Amino acid sequence: MKNNYYAVIMAGGVGSRFWPISTQEFPKQFHDMLGTGQSLIQRTFDRIHQLVPSENILIATNERYNKLVLEQLPTVSQNQVLLEPAMRNTAPCILYAALKIYQQNPDAVMLVAPSDHWIENENEFIKNIETSFNACANNDILMTLGIQPDSPNTGYGYIQFENENTEIKKVKNFTEKPNLATAQQFLESGAYLWNAGIFVWSAKSIIKAFEKSLPEMLALFKIGDSVWNTDTEKDFIKENYEKAANISIDFGIMEQATNVHVLPVDFGWNDLGTWGSLYNKLDKDAQQNAVVGSETIFRDAQGNMIRTESGKRVVIQGLQDFIVVEKDDVLLICPMSAEQDIKEISAEVKNTFGDDFV
Repeated sequence: MKNNYYAVIMAGGVGSRFWPISTQEFPKQFHDMLGTGQSLIQRTFDRIHQLVPSENILIATNERYNKLVLEQLPTVSQNQVLLEPAMRNTAPCILYAALKIYQQNPDAVMLVAPSDHWIENENEFIKNIETSFNACANNDILMTLGIQPDSPNTGYGYIQFENENTEIKKVKNFTEKPNLATAQQFLESGAYLWNAGIFVWSAKSIIKAFEKSLPEMLALFKIGDSVWNTDTEKDFIKENYEKAANISIDFGIMEQATNVHVLPVDFGWNDLGTWGSLYNKLDKDAQQNAVVGSETIFRDAQGNMIRTESGKRVVIQGLQDFIVVEKDDVLLICPMSAEQDIKEISAEVKNTFGDDFV
């Protein structure tokens, strides 16, 4: 059965909200963000490998990160790395993976997961994926994992589900990031889950969904049916990938499909999307300061997030709710309340100091 299990780890993003640690040359998924001794992608790979055979795990990433992937995941072969020659969002990349997997194994069921999320309870996660694999092996459905919301967070998409007396529920609709009042209503209704961007389906079912909702994209990739898992696959992708529409799997497929189901899950998920979300996951001292990398003295300082080069000695006096991050010759000092501006800050840094710093 496990021979039919496949996974695609999405590792092409830049994570610009984590500047200056995350840069275009070395994005956050390749960093040990929580000081655990493993980078986020290594942690994700090891977690999925508990269920999916190593050779059935594909890594979808940008061409420029090929070397980083192979360095950090030594058991992965070049054939398992799907190199995107152009940024085209998630739909083309998932279709590419599905066709490649289907060519290897028409009975395949596949998990699609981000490379840079944090999952606290890995046993629960594995159990949930196994439940989803079984459902997708036996039914023509597209599945997503829905996180039980614990706050009216406006940074996530929401999934509304049918209140059926079953473990896996039919999805009514998806709502992109709502405003606070709407998020509050969603939370109170109990009929909504956060969209974690973790999907499960059979290779057959997702290809069928593309045929229905994105037929042009399928037609473009189907020209390459004879090249998957051969020496000419790379050339075909180089030549054709950028012709694909720039569209997400959510918008292109999930929001159009009528056979979408959700499994409500609770395994201690954090998307690690911002310094604030990282701060929430880290151990803190009595004054709620969190530290990664440095040896720090805090004087009259509360609620700060400090991340520096390993072993750097740092003294913080009189600072409250700040992010202080050092990397090489860049230092960022920013109030926690302004963390949403970090993406803009990195753009300004690029304009002022040049590409080398972002």
